[in-house]
Amino acid sequence: MVYKIADTVFRLSPTYQYTRRLLKNYESEEPAEIAISVTETDILAEKERAEEPVSSGYAESLAVLRKLSDLLLDRDTLLFHGSAIAVDGVVAVFAAPSGTGKSTHARLLRELLSERTVMVNDDKPVIRVADPCIVYGTPWDGKHRLSSNVALPLGAICFLSRDTVNHIERISAEEGLPMLLSQAYRAEAVDRILPLALRLAEAVPLYKLGCNMEPEAAKVSWAVLSQVWEAL
Repeated sequence: MVYKIADTVFRLSPTYQYTRRLLKNYESEEPAEIAISVTETDILAEKERAEEPVSSGYAESLAVLRKLSDLLLDRDTLLFHGSAIAVDGVVAVFAAPSGTGKSTHARLLRELLSERTVMVNDDKPVIRVADPCIVYGTPWDGKHRLSSNVALPLGAICFLSRDTVNHIERISAEEGLPMLLSQAYRAEAVDRILPLALRLAEAVPLYKLGCNMEPEAAKVSWAVLSQVWEAL
């Protein structure tokens, strides 16, 4: 089969039905530029990396993601851990460690802005560092399976933390860089990721967002982010 993710067309022959179902919406009729091959050794390695037992199909899908993300680095494109939501066709990415509440905040923003929003990816979008930066949906989209096969410009990245009082502040590229790296970091590829993270930190507005899990949190964040959208 041929698939297209992040404007990259590749040939892949999945062994397991899980992977075929996962990639179904990304099938392409365009000529493949490259081939991705996943071996049983690759699958075993993903099982060993997993924090809990996983199926061979799920491990195969992770091996595909790992190999694809390596290829995308050569195209100035980062795999990113975050919840990416488009408002009026421009993407805000909410980044935080798992369990902090980024998916909840994206849901609150969807509820606030309704039909103006599109969920790009709720777990692992990819970002092409360019002018403008572009966010792509991927099929690796978290437990709620929220994603769209779209490519949209990036407006801002917000680093989310829990707080009792909702607040959002612009931060510098220098302050944001370690947080960017923490959500894009892979030990085996850090030398290739760091230059892209540096460029990304300079390319888009970065914010620190302290919030609770109440609807008011989305109102506070959008009050500031909407000013960025108006300036685009």
